[in-house]
Amino acid sequence: MSDKLHLVFGGELESPTGVKFRDTDAIDIVGIFPSYEAAYNAWKAAAQGSVDDAHMRYFIAHLHRLIGEKRETAEGDALSQ
Repeated sequence: MSDKLHLVFGGELESPTGVKFRDTDAIDIVGIFPSYEAAYNAWKAAAQGSVDDAHMRYFIAHLHRLIGEKRETAEGDALSQ
């Protein structure tokens, strides 16, 4: 199993051209997947299921980038996040 976790989620947007959710309490969490390929397949299924609603949009978030990379603090010390 890969350590490159991906989150697939989506919901109704305020505008089809934006990325602001209309109701964050109604966000659909499809799941967390161990590879981009698995996440893509889940994203595609969710997106195709809502193809008739222009305000519905699904995303893939690269969780491994948030939890596995080091960040620099203002003082220059490296932090794992």
